[in-house]
Amino acid sequence: MKIGVNVLNFGPGTDPGVLRNWARTVEGLGFDLLMVSDHVAITPDVAERYPAPFYEPFTTLSWLAGLTTRIRLGTTVLIAPYRHPLLTARMAANLDELSGGRLVLGVGVGWARQEFAALGIPFTQRGRLTDDHLRDIRAAWADTASYGDRGIPLWVGGNSDAGLRRAVRLGDAWHPLRPTLPWLREAVTRMEAYAEGQQLPVPALAPRIALRLTATRVDGPERLAGEGTIDQIMDDLDQLRLLGVDSVVLDPYQGDPRETHHPQAAWQALATVAAHTRAPHIAPRTRTEHP
Repeated sequence: MKIGVNVLNFGPGTDPGVLRNWARTVEGLGFDLLMVSDHVAITPDVAERYPAPFYEPFTTLSWLAGLTTRIRLGTTVLIAPYRHPLLTARMAANLDELSGGRLVLGVGVGWARQEFAALGIPFTQRGRLTDDHLRDIRAAWADTASYGDRGIPLWVGGNSDAGLRRAVRLGDAWHPLRPTLPWLREAVTRMEAYAEGQQLPVPALAPRIALRLTATRVDGPERLAGEGTIDQIMDDLDQLRLLGVDSVVLDPYQGDPRETHHPQAAWQALATVAAHTRAPHIAPRTRTEHP
C-alpha cells in the first residue's frame, strides 16, 4: 500500500519556502505521493476554510516536480468544472511528461457555491459537467500523437453515492475523503455491488484519511481513520491494507488556517508515522529549516 501526504498549498503561513520544505520533508521521509488541493477564486466561502494565498495546483506541482526526484505528485482534488477539459488534459499531460511520469490526477465536483458563481459555472450542473469533462479528458489523452501515451491515473473523489458511481464509471480509483473505517467498509461493499451491476471493473481504493496524532486514545463511533495514538493510526493503516486499499493519503490539516504558520507540528506527526512504517528506502529527515 502506497502512503501519500496532503500538503497545505494555502493559508497565511504558506509561501514558496514553506512549500519547498513541505516537499523535501515529505520526500525525505520516504512517502510515496505528495498531493495538493484546488481553488481558483478565493471567495468568502472558500476563504473561511482555505484562505489566501492559494497556490494553484498545476503551477505548484510543476515547480515541486523540479525540486523532487522520486515522489509522485497529485491533486486531492482538482475541481473538474473549473477548467475546460482540453486545458486540463493538456496541463496534466505536460506535467506528467515533465515530471517523468509522476502525476496522479484526483478530481471532484466542488462544493463552493460562491466560487462557482465567480467563475460563471452553474453550481447545480457540476455533477454532469464533471462527468462530461472526465470523458473529454480521456478522449483527448487517447490521441497519443498529441498528448503522448501518458497513462495518468484518474482518481475520482466524493463521498456521496454519485461520487462512488462516478468512480466506477469513469475513474481508475475511488478517492473518498476523511472517512471513518466502518463507513468506508460499508461504502466499499456498495461500490462493488454497483460495479457488478454495471458489469464494470471495481476501481482501486485510494482514500484520503485524517492525520491527527494524540497522546491518548480517541474512541467513539465518530473517530475518523487516522485519528488517535500512533498505535491506533498504525492499526488503521493495517485495516486499510486488509480492505484492499491501493494508496492512502494522510491529511494533517485540522481545519484551522493558523496551522499554516506552524507546519512543524504536521511534519513531526508525519515523521512519527514514517518511523513506524519504515521500509528500506525511507530515510527520515529531521531538518525543516529553509535550505
